[in-house]
Amino acid sequence: MTKSAALRRPLPTSPFKARIEAPRKYFAVGDRVTHDRYGLGTAIGVEEDIAVLVDFGSRQERILQPYTAMFKL
Repeated sequence: MTKSAALRRPLPTSPFKARIEAPRKYFAVGDRVTHDRYGLGTAIGVEEDIAVLVDFGSRQERILQPYTAMFKL
């Protein structure tokens, strides 16, 4: 037997909650950001829905989606 590839729809009365997707983070050139590993920086380039290029002073890093460790100030 094979299982179908269809997603299961959770019932409203189910004790098992459906996973909620975290809201997407959007950054623009010039945004001040903080990163858990690299510290304070400024966004100097944005690749739509792919990555953000950030200048942290001593280094530049390309941070990929989903930006879990980076926050806008």
